[in-house]
Amino acid sequence: MPDTASSLSVADARTYTISELAREFGVTPRALRFYEDKDMLHPARDGMMRVYSNRDRARLKIILQCKRVGLPLADIREILDLYAMDDGQRAQMREALNKFRLQSERLRQQREDIECAIGELTRGVAWLEEQLERIGPGEEGAERVAAYEKVARERLENN
Repeated sequence: MPDTASSLSVADARTYTISELAREFGVTPRALRFYEDKDMLHPARDGMMRVYSNRDRARLKIILQCKRVGLPLADIREILDLYAMDDGQRAQMREALNKFRLQSERLRQQREDIECAIGELTRGVAWLEEQLERIGPGEEGAERVAAYEKVARERLENN
């Protein structure tokens, strides 16, 4: 039976190249360098090559999950910074929970606003279609209809 402690330390010691992480998470190497510039990832260096730790991989996973739900980078950084506290990640989880609740409410409000805008647009389209139907195609439109009918008749006669 494998020793759990040594299995965990082997997993913790695993490193990744920038291209491995980019491929795994479906992001560009440029995105990883961006998160590094924002002090959210901290790869070691082996000459000119970046070497990402398992911790960097976990942080990237959190970054991308938070980004996917629309959290701003400042909020994501706050969540990441709380990881270092020696409290079993309680502070990090509490902060994430608060930020997720706020973001969820923002998204609900946006959905409501979008549904309202779609309703307004639907009514506007219907009204405009009615108005155009009522006033007819106009002179230019009538000319186009006549030209189309002429071409259609000629094709029917030639077949």
